[in-house]
Amino acid sequence: MAQREAAPTPFQADPADELPVGVQLAWRLRALIAAGRLRAGERMPSVRALAQWAGVNVNTVRGVYGRLEDQGLIATAHGRGSFVAQGAPGSPEVERIAAEALAAAREAGVDPREVAIVALISAALPEALAEALPAELAEEGPDQPAELDLEQLAAELDLDDSWLEVDELAARRELRRQIGRLEAQLASYSRELESLAAETRPLNPPEPRIAGVAELERTRDSLLHQLATARGAATRRARRERRAREVRDAMVADPGAHRWEVVSAAETGEQGCLSWQVEPRLGPLGALMSWWQVKVSGGCPLPGPPAGGGERGGRSGSGQSGR
Repeated sequence: MAQREAAPTPFQADPADELPVGVQLAWRLRALIAAGRLRAGERMPSVRALAQWAGVNVNTVRGVYGRLEDQGLIATAHGRGSFVAQGAPGSPEVERIAAEALAAAREAGVDPREVAIVALISAALPEALAEALPAELAEEGPDQPAELDLEQLAAELDLDDSWLEVDELAARRELRRQIGRLEAQLASYSRELESLAAETRPLNPPEPRIAGVAELERTRDSLLHQLATARGAATRRARRERRAREVRDAMVADPGAHRWEVVSAAETGEQGCLSWQVEPRLGPLGALMSWWQVKVSGGCPLPGPPAGGGERGGRSGSGQSGR
């Protein structure tokens, strides 16, 4: 598959148009592919580059690329980007026919858009209007991410904002809904939030006022970043705890293979202050004879520094298992 970058084409979404900007962008790219301006194997612009070029949100471009991929027009290679799919219909004849229709419409004093709408509904692309517009206006979009990153997390939580340009009041209402979902998700990561609290600044200035769409988007994006960070931390913690439990179980099964190893309940994610340590039975003699055991000790330290010369910890108990 060729790796050359598709040359940018002059396109700027019109927020005043009756069509959502995501639909405008999707149809523009479909037209470029159909006319052969974007050929099979040609690399599409990156999501961020196209968003900046078209003047739309990056989530809008992600949604457009997703729909084009579902329609078999583009293909995405992990780590390489998106390309015009092999076998995507493309012919210069399409552009010639469109140019002739445009000239005929102007000569007859007819708005070319009306001609396009009639052609679209009557014959040419009967499913395009049924698919493109609802996809822009839909509230739910199922997607199960394979790994935690901002783009996939936004898709999982249905944070598509490709239609927010339609109406400011609806946009603010939808953004507040998204913010509420993110805050509810964040509340389930209490352990991770403790470490995040120190590095998280307030999202909004303290003075009371009605937040605009741009500020709500910043709040939503900040919460999304915090949630992705918390999820990543929770995933790493779960892996560490699982490995610690596996080591502890192996210590109990074969103490001699894990000499002097120590695992604490804090490392396994379990409650209490137990710890498991492999040590020789009968002291130095046991070490010489390879008699190893797992000693289980318990007891949480007393809160605060000990007074005087007393013991440094609370009550403790011990148990042994080994061979």
